[in-house]
Amino acid sequence: MATLKGLILSGGKGTRLRPLTYTGAKQLVPVANKPVLFYAIEDLVEAGVTDIGIVVGDTREQVMAAVGDGSRFGARVTYIHQEQPLGLAHAVLVSEPFLGNSPFVMFLGDNFLLEGISGYVEEFRRGEADALVLLHRVPNPTEFGVAELVDGRLVRLIERPKEPPSDLVIVGIYMFRPVVFEAVHNIRPSWRGELEITDAIQFLIDRGHAVDYRVINGYWIDTGKKDDLLDANRVVLETLEPRVEGFVDGQSRLYGKVIVEKDAQIINSVVRGPAIIGERTKIINAYIGPFTSIYHDCLVERAEVEHSIVLEFSRIQDLDHRVADSLIGRYVEITRSPTKPKAYNLMLGDHSRVGVV
Repeated sequence: MATLKGLILSGGKGTRLRPLTYTGAKQLVPVANKPVLFYAIEDLVEAGVTDIGIVVGDTREQVMAAVGDGSRFGARVTYIHQEQPLGLAHAVLVSEPFLGNSPFVMFLGDNFLLEGISGYVEEFRRGEADALVLLHRVPNPTEFGVAELVDGRLVRLIERPKEPPSDLVIVGIYMFRPVVFEAVHNIRPSWRGELEITDAIQFLIDRGHAVDYRVINGYWIDTGKKDDLLDANRVVLETLEPRVEGFVDGQSRLYGKVIVEKDAQIINSVVRGPAIIGERTKIINAYIGPFTSIYHDCLVERAEVEHSIVLEFSRIQDLDHRVADSLIGRYVEITRSPTKPKAYNLMLGDHSRVGVV
């Protein structure tokens, strides 16, 4: 039985998360204080796929610094540079020297599947299909590649159709045998100027290759937008077990599932879970509400934060109103200014400075 390799795509511009992604890789934005990319690596390793190539682009230095050689995940990581984000099939094309004749699992680095992929990988490993794609029902199929089924067979994939034939969209997790290289060498760029993976799969279908599918019923999300990230954060936080490794003083109260990481401090504050407070972060005279992840080395003082993700080295101080439903980048400062608004709803890029009025 051939050994599967893994291919994680971690290039791309992250345009839907701007301004956050002007200075950082979208795949490194944390969900429950763990970069989204790490979940993909862990899913592959859990499925027995430990020889992993990561396709990187402009943010390659950040990705390489975060992941390293893969040993802490139990994997061996090879980095594959993609000069321009010219499509998912193009990423497969530039990865051919790494993949060779191995069947492989391709995982988009900003996709999140709560149930993992082990069952699907094992099915593909033991089966005869040349490709296995995962499908999921969504209310907005026009934003994705959509599957058309006839008598239970996958017959067509259409990229972002105006009139979708179904509500089943293709998830960013694929399994291929080496015949896919014939497809990626023969397709042409789409109207977007990209080599589309949907076109490559369609090439296989049209030439009679066995392309199978599975409909996943568990939680899946493409974390490319703020609200999707917040939703994924909410779902993962609900699965975590509470633990306290930092300092919580006698005047503070923790309710529900709360994680306080090493060297974090909770002083005269209330944290209502599910929530996670990162290493060396200080929560002082503050309220942290449910579904909030505050990353390492942050400060929240005389402020309230709820249903939000706060990245590392940010400070939120002296606010009269609650910060909610927000994604806040690195090194951000949110402090009081003379006059008051009625509400805050924020999406801030790295190194932002905001005076709240």
